[in-house]
Amino acid sequence: MARSFLLRASVAAMLATTMPFAPALAADSVAAAGKPELGSFGIDLAGMDKSVTPGNDWVRYVNGTYIEKLEIPADKSNYGMFTKLRDLSQERTRTIIEGAAEGAKTAPKGSEAQKVGDWYASFMDEAGIEAKGVAPIKPQIDAIAAIKDKAGLARFIGDASRNGIDTPIGVGVQPNLKNPDVMAAYVGQGGIGLPDRDYYLDDKNPRFAEVRAKYVPYIAQMLTLAGVADAPAKAQAIYDLEKKIATAHWTQVEQRQVEKLYNPVAANGVAAAYPGVAWAPLIEAAGLSAQKELIVANPSAIAGAAKLIDSEPLDTWKAYLQFHTLRAAAPYLPKAFVDANFAFNGTVLNGQPQNQPRWKRAVDNTSGALGEAVGKLYVAQYFPPASKAKADELVKNIILAMDDRLANLTWMDPKTKLQARAKLAAFTPKIGYPDKWRDYSALEVVRGDALGNAMRSSRYEYQRQLDKVGKPIDRSEWGMTPMTVNAYANPLWNEIVFPAAILQPPFFDPNADPAVNYGGIGMVIGHEISHHFDDQGRKFDKEGKLADWWTPEDVKRFTALTDKVVKQYAAYEPLKGTHVNGELTLGENMADLAGITVAYDAYKRSLGNSKGRVIDGYTPEQRFFLGATQIWRQKYRDAALLRGLTTDPHTPGHYRPYVVRNLDSWYAAFDAKPGETYFLAPADRVKVW
Repeated sequence: MARSFLLRASVAAMLATTMPFAPALAADSVAAAGKPELGSFGIDLAGMDKSVTPGNDWVRYVNGTYIEKLEIPADKSNYGMFTKLRDLSQERTRTIIEGAAEGAKTAPKGSEAQKVGDWYASFMDEAGIEAKGVAPIKPQIDAIAAIKDKAGLARFIGDASRNGIDTPIGVGVQPNLKNPDVMAAYVGQGGIGLPDRDYYLDDKNPRFAEVRAKYVPYIAQMLTLAGVADAPAKAQAIYDLEKKIATAHWTQVEQRQVEKLYNPVAANGVAAAYPGVAWAPLIEAAGLSAQKELIVANPSAIAGAAKLIDSEPLDTWKAYLQFHTLRAAAPYLPKAFVDANFAFNGTVLNGQPQNQPRWKRAVDNTSGALGEAVGKLYVAQYFPPASKAKADELVKNIILAMDDRLANLTWMDPKTKLQARAKLAAFTPKIGYPDKWRDYSALEVVRGDALGNAMRSSRYEYQRQLDKVGKPIDRSEWGMTPMTVNAYANPLWNEIVFPAAILQPPFFDPNADPAVNYGGIGMVIGHEISHHFDDQGRKFDKEGKLADWWTPEDVKRFTALTDKVVKQYAAYEPLKGTHVNGELTLGENMADLAGITVAYDAYKRSLGNSKGRVIDGYTPEQRFFLGATQIWRQKYRDAALLRGLTTDPHTPGHYRPYVVRNLDSWYAAFDAKPGETYFLAPADRVKVW
């Protein structure tokens, strides 16, 4: 039931920009420790389609045969290298958790082994969940029904954030954007059951209309299962209310403008600034009564929600809260709720024919609640120190390559360049797993109480964040578990973070050709590094403060370049009638462009005076680009693609490798020619860094 404001932390560390490139990855030989997992040097050559030229369709050339043969599993909305690796992580984590579940029977009460094991066993106990029926959620449903006035409504909305229930006014704690060493209370938009405002308001796309037509019956079904009277009429009223909420919501592009998310207001002045809601009971229920200030992330959306709380009938709001409470609780309720919830959220919204097996859901659920308790066991088994050491060196090399790029920029003011390089030098890279593990002693886990465990976990995490207000921030914290196949950049703490699970083939293979590793995980590392200098990351200084440290001329020249990126990606049409939103995806597309550029630089510099050797007919440069493209072997169901194009700041994976058409080195490596589909004239190739 967790709904959290993202918090990411770091360990204080510095990498000197003058240090030499580390020699950990020999540039012209495959590591001798063993065979690469893929092919003879780290590339699955059988997955290529050489019937096309690289310039006519680069992605098909590298990934075509693999994609043609790939069938998306029935329990997936998309599939490819990321999801394949996530499956492996899931299997490994299952082994760890099921061992804990068996051991929990004799583990000391309150120990991490007891909590991990009992959480998993409780979620897996379908018979016990069925026997309880709706009883576990009935107290909340009845409490909503008993709300007598708008003050009671506000009180429930404030408490809902503790319980992970989505409402139009979300409350949470995260670092202050202008003082990241201090935690602050934030208020932000929420409260809609569809993925984005466009699903309610876009009347041009028939796919959205199809989703809307199925949403109201889903709402009615959930209410009916819980025994709520007059469900069909209430379902329509709930939808109509959500549409009004969505009308006030900020767009995805608007929410990317980070400086617009910082709108502090005195706690005793919030009622005057945003009239319509009883703020005092809301703030009290959220545990924020001691706060002198709230930071409002989406002022017009909060103003709109406050007015709706005042103007819309109390009974409609009560039905709305009952539905959202049921929706949050559905994974822990009997099968009828699980199936109804999946039929809409899984199949309608993502095109996924089948739900994941219960054990997979249980693994994800347990990892979500007790991720670092599981993570410390995961890294002990699956992340050897040698892998961490090699990844550390690779990160250092690519940071140095980025420093070279910054030092040689022609469009940035010299003083700004010095500050940019100082910011880079202040980076904190975090590799594999935290130095200090999270303490779960305050979380109570009861065997046989799946929903209760979820609610206690949500409240535990909310309180854990709330307790940080007014105290020194612990920058050693992580925002992802070691089992997560992903990576992130946190501008508030000037850090880049790479969990253990992504440091595996095809992203990183200690036995693969270094060119492939630089192309794979090297691009990912460069991508995350460059986020600190993209159109939003650049707005934070080396200490992580939201600050304007670029000159107006820097911004003007930079924007002229980023406008080209927006235009280039907006031309792509992954789903008929739906293009990539170039503005929404700008930051990620820029990071891809910078990431592959600096990773290539790092690889070439690691060669020294050597040209490298040809392996299986491929030059070092070609192997680099193959490695950078192989990681994006991905296939999507149409519904999932539509959702991603609407809400995801990333360009769909199978379009991301086309970034190579901006690199002169790619043209030299694969001889792409004028007249070929993806050829860009030198003047049209976007070069930012």
